[in-house]
Amino acid sequence: MIAFINHTFTQARRKLNLRISVLSWRIVLWLAPILFLLAFFFLPLSKILSFAFNTSALSKANFQLILPTVSFTFYQAGLSTILTFILGIPSAILFSRFNFRGKSLLRALTAVPFMLPTVVVASSFNALLGTHGWLSFLASALLRAGFPLPSEFTTSKTFYFLLILLAHIFYNTTIVIRIVGNALSRLDPKLEGAARSLGADSLRVWRHITLPLLRPSLLAAALLVFMFDFTSFGVILLLGGSNFSTLEVEIYLRVLKLPNLPLAALLSIIQLIFTLIFSILYTRIINQVTTQTAPRFSTSRPPKTIRKRAFVFTFYLLLLTFFLLPLASLPIRSLTRLEADRGQRDEVQYGLTTDYYKELFINRRGSLFYVPPIQAARNSLGYAGITVLLSLALGYPAAYALAKPTRLEKFLDPLIMLPLGASAVMLGLGFILSFGRALASPFFVPIAHTLVALPFVIRTLQPALASIPKRLRQAAATLGASPFRVWQTVDFPILSRTTLSAATFAFTVSLGEFGATLLLTRPEYPTIPIAIQRFLSQPGGLNFGQAMAMATLLMLLTTLAILIIEKLRLPNSGEF
Repeated sequence: MIAFINHTFTQARRKLNLRISVLSWRIVLWLAPILFLLAFFFLPLSKILSFAFNTSALSKANFQLILPTVSFTFYQAGLSTILTFILGIPSAILFSRFNFRGKSLLRALTAVPFMLPTVVVASSFNALLGTHGWLSFLASALLRAGFPLPSEFTTSKTFYFLLILLAHIFYNTTIVIRIVGNALSRLDPKLEGAARSLGADSLRVWRHITLPLLRPSLLAAALLVFMFDFTSFGVILLLGGSNFSTLEVEIYLRVLKLPNLPLAALLSIIQLIFTLIFSILYTRIINQVTTQTAPRFSTSRPPKTIRKRAFVFTFYLLLLTFFLLPLASLPIRSLTRLEADRGQRDEVQYGLTTDYYKELFINRRGSLFYVPPIQAARNSLGYAGITVLLSLALGYPAAYALAKPTRLEKFLDPLIMLPLGASAVMLGLGFILSFGRALASPFFVPIAHTLVALPFVIRTLQPALASIPKRLRQAAATLGASPFRVWQTVDFPILSRTTLSAATFAFTVSLGEFGATLLLTRPEYPTIPIAIQRFLSQPGGLNFGQAMAMATLLMLLTTLAILIIEKLRLPNSGEF
């Protein structure tokens, strides 16, 4: 009896020691990521909270400014979402229901804008429709030829607002195509066939069969599009300037242009609350979509009737034109002279030129504070490299822990994803309030970039780590392999592609990050997006041409990274 009790006690102690050992190992895995978030996210967030709820922030004058800002933010986001759905729903039907020549290429073309930096999207629309773009040049030529055109319209506030809406549709349509299109392709065609056999026409089938089944996907896509439009910053600032007071733009203005840090902090908290609400709603709805996921049916067919062929041709041409024109206008405009460099119309030499790229290396004004744009490119690449190293160093331990989640991971997982709910401008404000003069160091920029990229890196690495069979590691260990040897021979071959994909993702995020960088970067350490913004904010054809040249280089770098990610992405790794 005593021996049995001793044996039971020994077994219990071993299990307890094993659990303590596992818990200690998991705490070690989480130590670096949590300390990083505590220092560079939760500390700045606490500073923003303290500033937001002091007496100077909660004044009547501030609330009189907040209400129209919040109202306009909701208005432009709601209108952008509606317009995105007007183009997105027929496009989703096009890709899910029909097979046609060039389908894969067109689908890829619609997805490219979503991955492009916002400064590239804004520059593309500036090149096509802006004051110095192709539309303005064409309008001027028609006016000189005697055509009566409302020339003042292209400089009106309404025109710039339309540009912003078009840019939002441009990079958010792919969300609707992916989410709603995937749901459409998973609908059982037998349901539609049964309804038609009972006499239902196309409208009734859509209302009573298709629409109820698509409702979760439609809501998920609408929330995601609305959330991206709600937190839009680069597009609104670069296309509309300070003419449109959204929450993001107002925070930026109250930090740098019209300093009022308590008001900026209060606006940041308001935006964070709304963003978290949208994120929670999206998570719940997207879970309904995944639980309703059925096997993919082969419902796409070549269009046979004249009506279907007309639909396919119309939307194929519309999507090709809408997505290709801005992307093509940017590099062509960077190689074309359409106006005088300094306003002398009689000296304009129209035609192709490489001067805008050559000027990137020249300090034309001889300024002591001039930073060559090529140096901005080096800064961006350096920041991106540091961001990749930090993101992988912090992301790998967290992804390892999340691959086999316990109660600890279920608690910490939402915390480590919280930076996704905070805008980049808010992160920049938090750094300013928390670190003050220490921001003189340029290393705070890649730290901010890492906060933005880390959740994406973790979500990229986690499925690959979870997919490694435990028996392979056990077999290697029983054959005498050390833990490092097990990682070298088992884990690394499986994780190499995913690691490169995660690194490329972090590199791309850092390369195009604009909001936090605009608040944190020092004048002598600009990045490519900051250099583009500086050129666009200055008058003259030469400055605009250099902005187009820099944006073209950034677009090429980002597109290359997108191709690498798509090539290395694991199959069935999900969409959005």
